[in-house]
Amino acid sequence: MAASLKLDKSDFFQRVYAVVRQIPFGRVSTYGAIARAIGAPGAARTVGYAMNASHNMPDVPAHRVVNRMGMLTGKHHFAGSDTMQRLLAEEGILVEQDCVVDFEQRLWIPEPLI
Repeated sequence: MAASLKLDKSDFFQRVYAVVRQIPFGRVSTYGAIARAIGAPGAARTVGYAMNASHNMPDVPAHRVVNRMGMLTGKHHFAGSDTMQRLLAEEGILVEQDCVVDFEQRLWIPEPLI
């Protein structure tokens, strides 16, 4: 098991949040890109768990995290079925049929933390 995967849950989540806080306004990133950035390339699903736990943290822009195809797979974890899409729209990100339009142009790939 890689050293980064031996971290306890809170350390893992805090590393995820550190990366998510860096996602620029008007851009999105993916669960997998965030997992790779924290040195846990197989942990995209766990990044999703961290995002689900972050909704009480106003400084963590969880709405900017989408799946590898630009789909709003985490939208049901927000209060209201259209909250994630609305927050993205406020940043100028167009979403159609739960997918970010111009996903490749909006995608932000974080630098590795380690």
